[in-house]
Amino acid sequence: MKKTISLFFCFILSLFFLTANAQRPKWANNNSSYYTAEKGEIIQYELPNFTRNIIVDAKQLTPKGSAKALEVKDFEFSKNEKLVLIYTNSKKVWRLETRGDYWLFNTETNDLRQIGKNRPESSLMFAKLSPDNNSIAYVSKHNLYVEDLNSGKETALTTDGTDRLINGTFDWAYEEEFNCRDGFRWSPDGKSIAFWQIDATKIKNFLMINNTDSIYSYTVPVEYPKVGQDPSACKIGVVNIASQQTTWMKVPGDSKQHYIPLMQWIPDGSSILVEQLNRKQNEAKLFLCDPKSGDASPIYSEKNTSWIDILPTENEGLKWINNGKEFLWLTEKDGWKHLYKIRKNGKTETLITNGKYDVIDIKAVDEKNGLVYFLASPDNATQQYLYKTALNGKGKLIKVSPANEIGTHNYRLSPDAKYAEHRFSNHKNQKISEWVNLSTQKTIKETDRNMTASGNVEMIQITTVDNITLDGWMIKPTPFDPAKKYPLLFYVYTEPAGATVKDAAGYASTFLYDGDIAADGYIQISLDGRGTPVPKGAEWRKSIYQNIGILNTRDQAMAAKEILKWSFVDKDRIAVWRWSGGGSTTLNLLFQYPEIYKTGIAIAAVPNQLLYDNIYQERYMGLPQENKEPFIKGSPITYANKLQGNLLLIHGTGDDNVHYQGAEMLVNELVKNGKQFQMMSYPNRTHSINEGEGTTEHLSKLYTQYLKEHCPGGGR
Repeated sequence: MKKTISLFFCFILSLFFLTANAQRPKWANNNSSYYTAEKGEIIQYELPNFTRNIIVDAKQLTPKGSAKALEVKDFEFSKNEKLVLIYTNSKKVWRLETRGDYWLFNTETNDLRQIGKNRPESSLMFAKLSPDNNSIAYVSKHNLYVEDLNSGKETALTTDGTDRLINGTFDWAYEEEFNCRDGFRWSPDGKSIAFWQIDATKIKNFLMINNTDSIYSYTVPVEYPKVGQDPSACKIGVVNIASQQTTWMKVPGDSKQHYIPLMQWIPDGSSILVEQLNRKQNEAKLFLCDPKSGDASPIYSEKNTSWIDILPTENEGLKWINNGKEFLWLTEKDGWKHLYKIRKNGKTETLITNGKYDVIDIKAVDEKNGLVYFLASPDNATQQYLYKTALNGKGKLIKVSPANEIGTHNYRLSPDAKYAEHRFSNHKNQKISEWVNLSTQKTIKETDRNMTASGNVEMIQITTVDNITLDGWMIKPTPFDPAKKYPLLFYVYTEPAGATVKDAAGYASTFLYDGDIAADGYIQISLDGRGTPVPKGAEWRKSIYQNIGILNTRDQAMAAKEILKWSFVDKDRIAVWRWSGGGSTTLNLLFQYPEIYKTGIAIAAVPNQLLYDNIYQERYMGLPQENKEPFIKGSPITYANKLQGNLLLIHGTGDDNVHYQGAEMLVNELVKNGKQFQMMSYPNRTHSINEGEGTTEHLSKLYTQYLKEHCPGGGR
């Protein structure tokens, strides 16, 4: 349900900070220079003067017999910085382009060679050099391979991989809900590899149907565990490179009733750290596993009355400090998301961050100076700033971001926390992009600065009859006459996977509208209620447990009631819209509160929570076999008979995330109850509904025309 993120939030992130992997700076060993890809070349920039050196040019990246250089999708240097692994010819696997071709360039010999050249084109995933730079491991067709760089010999480390028995990567649900993709790790000594094996053989196929690409229709199967269905079985293996023998880690419990979202070698290579989540995701256990015997020893556990968030570890895993004697752990167990350091045996823990604020994201650990850098926002949940504090837990909270830059900051720090790429923006469209020396707080290079306020976005707060205060943004019509009444369009999401309100440039908009919506006379508002993942403490975020579609819907409606008291709001022209979980909220608001909302546009919505995947829905709602009532009570389809206003329902028939099935079930319910509505299905389009020529433009015009027809703009 969260994959509004696939369209809207990817758009926002691209505006604010994130770019393609190949464009992100990759820090060199000296921590004072970084590598990046520019126009097919690998460039090194030396700080603080930004001296530009071409490390690999396009000619060097042109294979023999080819007239065209490799297109660099991503790249990685070996630890000795003599080898460059190039990722190219990439293809999509569900959301991201994680399979393709790999080439290795030797900067000393100028040799360029393809890795896995005997494997099918664009079939390699997550290729990684061994610590000694003598071999490369990768996944192809759900099996794990290693290739010796001296002889070129390829060896299969697993041979049982199929479309359902998955080695070294993950199934649909793990990728979608845990962001797990890269599923193997080299041991520090390079003699073995630890990897995930996902057994999805018991997971049923959901069959989508393709009616347009051939004379006879055909089904498109998607391995998809619905809520209430058992997850894929998961286990961790360690394969010895020399013998190709695998030892399975003896993580206790039924492998079909728990998840393993995290696995990594500890720094000395003597053990493997594994995080196990139970089926309900409200208990986390950490084990140290012996890679030779497979024995698993528990070292830490944590329980929650709702759910436990997995850590955003990406590929690195937990951060180990103090020569591998301690690791850092982020937890909400005291009501706020705080950072702890925990001894390797789990018996001693120290609170590092302390206070009524949430750690949003850890940015760097500077062990030399005993500091940790992280994003937080103690005073305003719509903003974020860089802070630092002492690793020993005895330091003060120190704000690093400039005090006069009020809004949202993000940073990419060098490993030693001396240099950082810094970007700042706010709702006034004030923006700064620069490189800074954090030790001196001086800008060393400014790439963009515009501190002139512009636009008509206002940050607002609404307090409801339940004494709940929601943060929001509002855009008034241009021009605006307070003596007139204007239509109001609400922009909603409201679920635990995303927030819509940020004091940052680009967040406030109705991106699907074809034209200038403010000039066409609409008020636009978005509000983040309880359950949204904003830094307001665990109670705020976890209050939605078993309440999706209930509590979040009420917060939006009660806030709308307060807004309808404003003299310039036309209560007869109130519209609401959004995508995915926001589409579900749109339906719930339109059905449950027809006295408020007159028009709704729901895109790729989940009308029935019992149809969505098990990892997401069970995390926030529990198990339906134990208590189905919250699922029913929170599902829009339950209230379809209450529709009074105008509804436009939009869905792609090729949506592997939120299946078209739900839209058809809702149509049946609306028809049964004599409710008139309009619907648009896009053949074979996925959750983002952007595939195919003209699709995005068509969707935009459809959305805009429907809104104008049923909720006309302009002051009256």
